[in-house]
Amino acid sequence: MRLISTRALRPGMVMATTVYNVRGNALIQRNVAITDRMIYRLQELNIQYVYIEDSLSAGIMATETVPTRVRQEAVTGIEAVFRRIDETKVPKNLVVLEDSARQLKSIIDVVLKEIKGNDDLLTVLTDVFTYDSYVFHHSFNVTLYTLSIGIELRLSPRQLEELGIGAILHDVGKMLVSEEILMKPGKLTEEEFEEVQKHTEHGFDILRKLQSVSLMVAHCAYQHHERLDGSGYPRGLKGDDIHPFAKIIAVADVFDAMTSNRVYRKAMLPHEALEILFAGSGTLFDKNVVEAFRRSVAIYPNGMVVELNDGKKGIVTDQNKGLTERPVIRVLEDKGEMLTSPYELDMKHELDKVIIGFDPDYEPETSKIK
Repeated sequence: MRLISTRALRPGMVMATTVYNVRGNALIQRNVAITDRMIYRLQELNIQYVYIEDSLSAGIMATETVPTRVRQEAVTGIEAVFRRIDETKVPKNLVVLEDSARQLKSIIDVVLKEIKGNDDLLTVLTDVFTYDSYVFHHSFNVTLYTLSIGIELRLSPRQLEELGIGAILHDVGKMLVSEEILMKPGKLTEEEFEEVQKHTEHGFDILRKLQSVSLMVAHCAYQHHERLDGSGYPRGLKGDDIHPFAKIIAVADVFDAMTSNRVYRKAMLPHEALEILFAGSGTLFDKNVVEAFRRSVAIYPNGMVVELNDGKKGIVTDQNKGLTERPVIRVLEDKGEMLTSPYELDMKHELDKVIIGFDPDYEPETSKIK
């Protein structure tokens, strides 16, 4: 399978993955030949990339770390918890939320089992899902990234459980912020931005009242927008004054925000978002956390067409764990000319080669065969 921009889709191309709606129902099934109407629909839904099957990418597999069924059940559970808070605004009857906390712990157990049972790098194919509320899917993705970082940092099972719950609930305060502001397509006014920032305080106020979760979980909601240099909010905390778990969630939160479609901007690709995290490493974000995340996530997912510094172009076929910037490439072109016999190049053993670009609109020029 090959990752391709929806603007480069052509009628007759075959879908390699299923596109789902918010409820987990299939909008376009895998193995279906694309039509003009389907292409229009994908672009209308602001889906930027899909996977197709073609002869160039035969045998290449790109699968999510967490299966669709598990993801959908988890997101549904998260939505149910958040909706209860939304219905009561500032809840007086905390029994409902105590039950919810127990439900979230079971979600953490399932997600941890999936991550630990998968030897491959973390892969999240966010664009095969469409959704009407960013918050619930964002909370799930942040939890997935956060737990992967926690495992890489060798946290204890108890710490991973607390960290995971903190990640799920880090944005719970947004349920007390106007959806009109959260989904506004244009730039927020100063007053609207101040209202959004209050979600950290709202979340803290809600979570600190719960007996079934630790106070640390409340601080994850309170501090995940703090930054090492004091430029964050709500308190402008610096360095060691920020809880270590909040530092982890901060990295996961920013990465998912950058790699997800939003009403006001398009998604970045994993390697683009990681470059921004590295740019802020040591000033905005904890270096150890950023490095642990780099070792965990597939920066160049399987199926992505990439260009190397020596003029070669090919498709990512496999990952080297711990060396996420050096995957295995199926070389298709050399200096603009198609190869009659593509071959595998393992960048782990080719240290003079570096990925310098990504081509989501790749269309092979079969007339240029070398």
